[in-house]
Amino acid sequence: MERTEAEKLLDKYANGNCTEEELAILHTWYLEQELSVPQISAEEVEMAKQQVWNKLPIHDATISKTVKLFPSRLINRIAVAAVVVLSLSVGYYFIQKEQLNSSSQIAKQEQILPGGNKAVLTFADGSAVDLNQITNGVLREDHGAKIFKTKDGQIYYTNNDNEHTKAIGWNTLSIPAGGYYNVTLSDGTIVWLNAKSSLKYPTEFTAKERIVELSGEGYFEVAHRKNQPFKVITEHQTVEVLGTHFNINAYQDEQSTTTTLLEGSVRINAAGVEKLLAPNQQAKLSAGKMTITSYSASNAIDWVNNDFIFDNESLSSIMRKISRWYNVEISYPTNLSNIEFTGSISRSKNITQVLKIMELTGMVNFKVEGRRITVIP
Repeated sequence: MERTEAEKLLDKYANGNCTEEELAILHTWYLEQELSVPQISAEEVEMAKQQVWNKLPIHDATISKTVKLFPSRLINRIAVAAVVVLSLSVGYYFIQKEQLNSSSQIAKQEQILPGGNKAVLTFADGSAVDLNQITNGVLREDHGAKIFKTKDGQIYYTNNDNEHTKAIGWNTLSIPAGGYYNVTLSDGTIVWLNAKSSLKYPTEFTAKERIVELSGEGYFEVAHRKNQPFKVITEHQTVEVLGTHFNINAYQDEQSTTTTLLEGSVRINAAGVEKLLAPNQQAKLSAGKMTITSYSASNAIDWVNNDFIFDNESLSSIMRKISRWYNVEISYPTNLSNIEFTGSISRSKNITQVLKIMELTGMVNFKVEGRRITVIP
């Protein structure tokens, strides 16, 4: 940083007129100086370190076993700066600092933005609409149901009792890569659909069972109906409930189908086996075998809360999630596929920020060319 530039920024900082970008540059310059702060005790530094750590975008990241995402020497330097410059926004600064100073190829690429509300709705007669291209309000009536679109990325169905008909129609809500959407079915059940997923369902539930078909990933909050069980059919299993909250991940490119229960109870039928799940349990169906383990329900619905949460998750699994959400093509050497990460990243960040955070581990790097990403050792 040139002296005149530094003086101008310092003047603006003293007057409280710095933008966030200027703060990032100023604090980056400040931390790069070999400053000594003798008036700060070791205890104060340690306390600041903990406060800073709690604000960082990933609190605990490991690869394989115990490799932390943020080396302790960097945490110490940031901690000292946090004591001296109390107004420093560490999380924002840290990401900006890495982007400004990094020689990584991804910092030089055009931003790839995160996904958003995107979906195509196919009606019973085979016609379809892109929900991003139509106005909010009533979409149409289909077999006795009125279909509405709201401004916040959802559709919902209502039935007119005076126009009740047994001739129901089936609709399909399809989510592309880089999208998500939610639908409130005619019984009041709410379903969130993740990227590259689809849900097929009737416009009205008139049969003895409420049946829907899922491909990809969906989070369900099923409306209770005592005498009309709700069934979710995927390629390899059927999940039956009366009224409960659960998540199903049934992507075809995953090695297993997982069902995670948040509340209530569900019965899973697959490969001739029937299992009951309790809250905070996950059923994993792989190669025709089902296993049940304890699992954090909040981790299973991280995507609903617009987060990525990785818990000793392999690089290959993480890259599939990133590929779906950002609508990019990713390739990596097979010898890297089992590297494991633990941590959390907001899905609202552009892909550059996500990849840079992963690069800080020192175990992987990324090359971005258009919408193609290559993982490099």
